[in-house]
Amino acid sequence: MDEKKTFYITTPIYYPSATPHVGTAYPTVAADAMARYKRMRGYDAYFLTGTDEHGLKIQRRAQEAGLEPLAFVDPIVENFRKLWQVLLIDNDDFIRTTEDRHKKVAEALFQKIYDQGDIYKGEYNGWYCPPCETFFTERQLQEGHLCPDCGRPAQITREESYFFKMSKYAQAWLDFIEENPGFIQPQSRRNEMVNFVRQGLDDLCVSRTSFSWGIPVPFDSKHVIYVWFDALINYISALGFGFEDELYQKYWPADIHLVGKDIIRFHTVIWPIMLMAAGIPLPQKIIGHGWFLMGDDKMSKSKGNVVDPFILCQKYGADAVRYFLLREMGFGLDANYSEEALVNRINIDLANDYGNLLSRATAMINKFQGDIVLIPGESTDFDNGLRETAAAVVPETEHLLDNMELSAALTEIWRLVNKANKYIDDCAPWALNKAKETGKLASVLYNMAETVRLVTIMITPFMPGLPRRVWQQLGISDKPELHTWESLKWGLFPAGTKIERGEPLFPRIDPATLNESEEPAREKEEGPPSITIDDFAKMDLRIVKVLACEKVEKADKLLKFRLQMGDEERTVISGIAEHYQPDQLLGRNLVLIANLEPRKIRGTISHGMLLSAAADGRLEVLEVDSISSGAAVK
Repeated sequence: MDEKKTFYITTPIYYPSATPHVGTAYPTVAADAMARYKRMRGYDAYFLTGTDEHGLKIQRRAQEAGLEPLAFVDPIVENFRKLWQVLLIDNDDFIRTTEDRHKKVAEALFQKIYDQGDIYKGEYNGWYCPPCETFFTERQLQEGHLCPDCGRPAQITREESYFFKMSKYAQAWLDFIEENPGFIQPQSRRNEMVNFVRQGLDDLCVSRTSFSWGIPVPFDSKHVIYVWFDALINYISALGFGFEDELYQKYWPADIHLVGKDIIRFHTVIWPIMLMAAGIPLPQKIIGHGWFLMGDDKMSKSKGNVVDPFILCQKYGADAVRYFLLREMGFGLDANYSEEALVNRINIDLANDYGNLLSRATAMINKFQGDIVLIPGESTDFDNGLRETAAAVVPETEHLLDNMELSAALTEIWRLVNKANKYIDDCAPWALNKAKETGKLASVLYNMAETVRLVTIMITPFMPGLPRRVWQQLGISDKPELHTWESLKWGLFPAGTKIERGEPLFPRIDPATLNESEEPAREKEEGPPSITIDDFAKMDLRIVKVLACEKVEKADKLLKFRLQMGDEERTVISGIAEHYQPDQLLGRNLVLIANLEPRKIRGTISHGMLLSAAADGRLEVLEVDSISSGAAVK
């Protein structure tokens, strides 16, 4: 048997910040979808992500927190790991630049390039942006000596440093780009980088002496390696380059480096020239994706406009969040984020189009054929059109995914979803049933089930948590051979299968409820405001006993409680229906903010708020065992 074809994809390793946000989640979700797709196509795919933990900014923030730098970054790194789990990320490795396996490769590569005369000692005297950890020439800065990347003031920096002879390799880089026009994508990024290099490359400052948090220069311990020279090496250090390099021999050169457009220069100019100098093959392709914007601004912690994906996944589910991110951002383009846009995607694409297709199929198979998918009989006038669309969508989706045009691929898949919904309307199975045209009816219902199967296979890389629920409803959970990319052939759905109708995959969300709950948390530099003991004393916290609980009609997240508070009864609406069934809390003693201003929710006056705690996608209400209702919490 021939060895599997390999595929190696990386995201940038993330610089620790207090909270990962939608903008940092996008490339990891995109790379995960691509790796999953390649595995479905038979590739031995390897997906790397991680964290970049050195530099002056980390050292300063650790000092402010009264911690050693590693102790400061450890919980932040763990937060990234948890988010990737919540978002269903299936990465093969997670590299930290503070790990010994990375340090020894970085030191060895620095030593090699120095030994061949491409690194020399000098003095840096120029502009530097501390938040971006980036050196700039005067001509690169914006008016007022502002950083061209983050817009904050750059600083004049003067210190002894080692320099990498970037200028020596400028023409070799230009020649490589001309010979490999697909190396930088999209074309607009390639043009931008070519123009940048043609203006002249300066040698790059690759060591610092003004702080100590970094990898020491192997032959001069007074210096630490510049964070960007250090961080870029992760793509080969994770593969054991130069040491235990079995993975390096197997997967390098990388097929795709997926990076944000703000760090495209480091990845498409500095990194390739480092590799040229070291005699290492260059990656196949570097893709610069756009940003998620809030209005006209890039989403960033410094602007206080980040949206926490933990909260989005808790509210809407990881599959829906993944779908929104990958559908919304076109190849190389910016995209706008709003919770309204997310809810619209869920309601229109996932609930109305795809979810409704499955629901209509299973409902009619249940009603007209006793839950059994029958052998197709006589054809209708519309069958060929549906099959032809399916036959065209599969190869076009493959073409788009092979070029990492994820949004366009989803648009193509939805062409089949929309065709199938129109097919149902055209064929009118209810009318065929009434007219007792059982042969045509069997064909239509079979085609509906088969279309759902094909669509679900193609969206598996995008929404990996979804297929298991669909296969169960279609009755083919025990037939994994029908879940593979190779099975994207019309007519494989086994006649005689018994379906099992289930709950809607994506219940519709009432946009009006967006104003009835908190917006996703947006981190602010200053954190929560301080309060006094007098502020706390204003809250009337009481123990209440649950007398009755029921779901609020047409509101999937709301429960209506009847509560006993001493001699008084209260009605309270709480948005915890995703975490509790109505009967789970009967008879329990919970904690209520009793003096919260009454609020009308879905036509009911809610008198107070139940306290709960949330973490890692779970939510639990606060309970008290032996204290009776009405008692004050102090």
